[in-house]
Amino acid sequence: MSPVDKQRAEYWADKRGFSSVNEYAAEAVADQIRRENLDYDLPTLEIARVNELTDRMAACETNLANLVHVCTQGFDSLIGLTRGDNYLLDDEDGELR
Repeated sequence: MSPVDKQRAEYWADKRGFSSVNEYAAEAVADQIRRENLDYDLPTLEIARVNELTDRMAACETNLANLVHVCTQGFDSLIGLTRGDNYLLDDEDGELR
């Protein structure tokens, strides 16, 4: 270990309340192994952000479905007008329906 890394390890070991650098290094290795195994708790802000992104994606899906529906209906109306089979183009017979 380089002298700079050793000094940093001593600083953090002291700051975290470990009695030795070896104890700090053992805990650091155990933490890294847990991270590699994806066995760690997410902080609340990260969980909130992931939930927000999930909600936004669901809202985007809904908006896209609505836009597809509007476009499809609009094109169907235009095709109906060009074919001439729209109910608005029927002759008026004077009766209220």
